[in-house]
Amino acid sequence: MSKDITPILEGWEYVPNEIVVRRIHGLDGRDKVQLRIDLGLMQMELDGRPDGQRPHGKESLLDYFEELLEEHIQRYGTDERFSLNADDLVELQREGIQYYHRYISLLHLGDYPRVIRDTERNLRLFDFVRQYAEDEDDKWAFDQYRPYVLMIRARAKGMLALERKEYTQALEAIREAIEEIEDFLREYVEEDSLEENNEIQVLREWAEQIERERPLTPRERLTRELEEAVRREEYEKAAKLRDQLRRLGTHED
Repeated sequence: MSKDITPILEGWEYVPNEIVVRRIHGLDGRDKVQLRIDLGLMQMELDGRPDGQRPHGKESLLDYFEELLEEHIQRYGTDERFSLNADDLVELQREGIQYYHRYISLLHLGDYPRVIRDTERNLRLFDFVRQYAEDEDDKWAFDQYRPYVLMIRARAKGMLALERKEYTQALEAIREAIEEIEDFLREYVEEDSLEENNEIQVLREWAEQIERERPLTPRERLTRELEEAVRREEYEKAAKLRDQLRRLGTHED
């Protein structure tokens, strides 16, 4: 059997600056994700470590190091003197990139629960490195991507909520992410610079779009009509609308 991948790529063209991805059924009976790249493709498992490996018998290298930390604490009663060396960080970063490729692919496929899972996993990685890497530059090599990962997680949470027509929950997910990004950036930049952050801008624009396009609740509709009646000095109509709002509030209670 030829190992040439040309037949696999036939009719599935690489498009520069676009994410071209598909879900396929593997020969082992499990579904997999394929990401088209300029020189071929990347194939990833849907669950577990994307390359299908189990380093040291664990689901991921991060899980392995977390277990080492637990053993260290059990032995010494503290996490002091537990640290990650340069080789550890290289391998953890390589593994983190695998999860990045997968959650970006899954986002385009609309598999939002798995996107949330993988982004939270990489955020856990950033926290672990921040705590146990010795060099500040090494910590930043991971943590610099935190705003982006928070944005992608918010995107997945928001899309899940929108699929259920839960607009308020979608907006809450976006606002929570903005707050987390702002809190993170305050450690590194001036307050005035927060508005320049690309992830914050993207999330705010998305929130504004949802606010514009979502259907109004009865209370929101009456409130807008009341504001318009007051603006037009239609006080009799405004009084009736206030009565309706009060009755609505009574029913809601």
